[in-house]
Amino acid sequence: MPFSTVTGGSNMRREWSLKRESVQLVNCRKTSEMVDSLDCQLLSEKSLSGEADQHIYNEKSIYKIILLKKHQHRPTGEKPYGCDQCGKRFVKSGTLVIHRRKHTGEKPYGCVQCGKRFAESGTLVKHQRIHTGEKPYGCDQCGKRFVRSGTLVKHQRIHTGEKPYGCVQCGKRFAESGNLAVHQRIHTGEKPHGCDQCGKRFAQISNLVKHQIIHTGEKPHGCDQCGKRFTQLGSLVIHLRIHTGEKPYGCVQCGKRFAESGTLVKHQRIHTGEKPYGCVQCGKRFAQSTTLALHQRIHTGEKTYGRASCGKRVATSGHLALHQRIHTGEKPHSCDQCGKRFAQLGSLVVHLRIHTGEKPYGCVQCGKRFAESGTLVNHQRIHTGEKPHGCDQCGKGFAQSGNLVVHQRIHTGEKPYGCDQCGKRFAQSGNLVVHQRIHTGKAFSAHTPQTTVA
Repeated sequence: MPFSTVTGGSNMRREWSLKRESVQLVNCRKTSEMVDSLDCQLLSEKSLSGEADQHIYNEKSIYKIILLKKHQHRPTGEKPYGCDQCGKRFVKSGTLVIHRRKHTGEKPYGCVQCGKRFAESGTLVKHQRIHTGEKPYGCDQCGKRFVRSGTLVKHQRIHTGEKPYGCVQCGKRFAESGNLAVHQRIHTGEKPHGCDQCGKRFAQISNLVKHQIIHTGEKPHGCDQCGKRFTQLGSLVIHLRIHTGEKPYGCVQCGKRFAESGTLVKHQRIHTGEKPYGCVQCGKRFAQSTTLALHQRIHTGEKTYGRASCGKRVATSGHLALHQRIHTGEKPHSCDQCGKRFAQLGSLVVHLRIHTGEKPYGCVQCGKRFAESGTLVNHQRIHTGEKPHGCDQCGKGFAQSGNLVVHQRIHTGEKPYGCDQCGKRFAQSGNLVVHQRIHTGKAFSAHTPQTTVA
């Protein structure tokens, strides 16, 4: 729509030529309101061109006409401007111009500070705030300021607790779409970021960056207590807690505290029962990704580590170290209460609960508590009736694998427990204990526990 500029003295006004009958208004309440407001601002003076069907508009009314014409595209859905490269269509010609720069690579806007160039002027404006330090967007809750409005919107979700992005696989929700995208790779197994040195792949680019330092050998961060050095500052911070004893992360369920937030997250799965990592082969689920990785070797048959003395191969280096203690008899972990020693730290932790009486695992059905998570799992089968261990000979099912082992001796005839007095053999250790009383003369007590599995 043409307009002309007329200068008189020190004043300048703009003349907008608009034939009222040529304006094709859509049936829209918003349009009617804009036109009514526009009519109130029409100047009553005669047209400088002498044409009776023209009107003179002031600056504000000209701007409203522009908004009106832009608005009229929206209700109709009309996109008159099309890209000749990819066919994508746009409401505004200016948006098409910017879009075409993706194909041409044109970046007409340059930063005078560092020379970096941009396809859009708005992007340049945001970039320049890096140099000026300007942060025009402030949080009304805590006062923190941001360079971009979008970053402020994400920040405000900390205060509101809003998590608009949800995972369709497990229902977990996130405050940012990027975090959801990264999370979904747990389910898909996608690892798009690969190391060009060794080929190892990662779900997150930040983990790749951390990994690449392994190849350079650089460890710029050193502990002033023991001299140990680290590739990442965060690793040093966590390490320092060994010296200070600081454990800033606490479980709201049981009060147990941890030095690392990730360890707390894993611990909380004990209480929630969450198992986010699933095996695509058999569907079995796990609380930790490392446990899933070890499980998957059951299906692949992979056993990476070997033992020279006996030839046995195991799936992980950790299992190899534990296995070697069978041959060496090493038990490096000792109880400070009774002196009993253990080959594995986990066995010591469980043993200590005998002294402390701690039973961290509780049944949600009846409230009974247990010192070991495995014992809780076995107990819960009383309520569910689950019998996952089946005999391949007769099909009988058992809640515990140990009971299946004892039962199978009925079919095999195996009797691994022998009496050292008369040589008689038994399929169950409890039956041997009862038999030995014949030789010792010790009377059988009705309270003596016996275990018989048919």
